[in-house]
Amino acid sequence: MANSIIELKNLVFRYASATEPCLDIASFRAVAGDRVFLYGPSGSGKSTLLGILGGVLAPQQGEVTILGQNLVSMTSAARDRFRADHIGFLFQQFNLIPYLSVFDNVLLPCRFSERRLQQALAGGATLHAEAERLLSHLDLGPALWDRPVTQLSVGQQQRVAAARALIGRPEIVIADEPTSALDADRQASFLQLLLRECGEANATLLFVSHDRRLAKDFKREIDLSTINSVSHEQEAA
Repeated sequence: MANSIIELKNLVFRYASATEPCLDIASFRAVAGDRVFLYGPSGSGKSTLLGILGGVLAPQQGEVTILGQNLVSMTSAARDRFRADHIGFLFQQFNLIPYLSVFDNVLLPCRFSERRLQQALAGGATLHAEAERLLSHLDLGPALWDRPVTQLSVGQQQRVAAARALIGRPEIVIADEPTSALDADRQASFLQLLLRECGEANATLLFVSHDRRLAKDFKREIDLSTINSVSHEQEAA
């Protein structure tokens, strides 16, 4: 059996303002190169789960083991460092820095993580060359690289965010509803680009959406309600 990249055991999470947990997951596991499509309606706990996997949130009970490291036992600062080194996040609203260029947004993870920087340089290319490679693979040509991201279309901004998540070959890529603002054709095109890049890096991809039409290209499709024993009526996020 392949080694786990992500493993949850007896996970319980409750927001401070709530009387009941919003997540109660007995077990969940993903291995290297996994492509997991996780779906559920709004309010079903999808974004909360991603926050826990990324070390942004800490559960009240249970184990969160990522790449063999127990996130629950880490300090908040240690989790932040771990996330910067090993996890690429792709957010629904992209979270690009508006006053930076396309290129500078893509390079941000390598400014914060020496490990991501060294991974980006591992193939012998310069950091700029690796950013150029990703942008080109994501169909963003040189004419756009020096522009502020505010001058790009929604679809172009989304691909910049994907390049930023992928640079430095993080072992895990977490995507939170990244295609919700796109039409069907752009959704399909973007998803194929993202899957291709994750495949080349053998990254474990956890893709969260409420749109099950996107699930056909994934190895695993999981309804959050099948692993979360908390009823939807009780969930907070």
